[in-house]
Amino acid sequence: MDTDALTPGLLRELRRTRPYPALSLTMPTHRKAPDNAQDAVRLRNLVTEAANRLEADPRVSREAGAAVKAQLDRAVEEVDQRRALDALVILADADEYQIWQLPRTAPERVVLSDSYLTRNLVSAKARARLFWVLSLSAEHATLFSGTDDGLRAERKGGFPLTAPHEEPNPQREERIGDTPSTYSSEDARNFLRTVDTKLRGVLAADPRPLFLVGLPPALSLLDEVGESAGNAVGRATKGTTADTTPPELLRELGPALDEWRKRTAAGIRGRLDKAMSGRAFAGGLDEVWAAVREGRAGLVTVEEHFEQTARVTDGHLEPVGPDGAPATDGQVREDVVDELVEAALDNGCEVAFVADDSLADHGRVAAVLRF
Repeated sequence: MDTDALTPGLLRELRRTRPYPALSLTMPTHRKAPDNAQDAVRLRNLVTEAANRLEADPRVSREAGAAVKAQLDRAVEEVDQRRALDALVILADADEYQIWQLPRTAPERVVLSDSYLTRNLVSAKARARLFWVLSLSAEHATLFSGTDDGLRAERKGGFPLTAPHEEPNPQREERIGDTPSTYSSEDARNFLRTVDTKLRGVLAADPRPLFLVGLPPALSLLDEVGESAGNAVGRATKGTTADTTPPELLRELGPALDEWRKRTAAGIRGRLDKAMSGRAFAGGLDEVWAAVREGRAGLVTVEEHFEQTARVTDGHLEPVGPDGAPATDGQVREDVVDELVEAALDNGCEVAFVADDSLADHGRVAAVLRF
């Protein structure tokens, strides 16, 4: 699965307590040859490590270990190296397995616990800056999931929708004296009311910024008959059909997406500047980590590609260089930035990713404090 499949409901399911052991395997992967040639070897090595850990763990019965190993083997057989992104996450227990391909690197790790490790999934989704795109006309409505990498048509929440087709009625046209406009007919209004209802359901289940693409009459009618369009952050007034491709839509949306990203970045800079002048600012990994743990952070900003290995000492973080302690040290966190992002989101904190080097004077990560 991809990160845009990580809904709040699915995340709750992944985090629930399970019979021990729930196995989480993470590793970095490569998108292209020749670097991706090493991925299969690294995966085999991690599977061997997982099997050894299951066998050596006194809390794992022979039957439970064999069941988890069987699920892990099934997952490995299903991994498609051609779809590799920047990390692979496999989750397995005695009854199921899940495969996640992430556009964000993750450390090489095998974890046995009573729940799945989710921090890499959560951080990857937060960094993906997901959005929805609705392609609309009086005859069709198609929903797309968008990321920085492109658009993908979604079949969820009742989408795609096609308006019921009715044969022309000459007697009706004779009675009203003319053929009604496409967007003035009651059929079109009813169809767009249905679109609005379905779209509100999608946005409630998985809130994201919304972009609309369609002719002005279609967008105006959606505004008139429903509520969902009022939340759109951008629009492209371009006619579309049910066969309009994602690349075509993305080209039309280009200016609106660029403007949205500029507005978002400017708003974040303004909030950080205000926090600094008002002494409601934390900068650097250790300060922000403490603010998040204490529930004082309202907004956490992180540079796009910031990664750091750190050691936890007396509740504080100390950066660890490449020659530091190995990952087997229980106090060393290879993915501490991902852990910080997950903790911030769990505490109801807003998380935003900003351009590399934009927080160079503040240790690559900063926070606006609530108090």
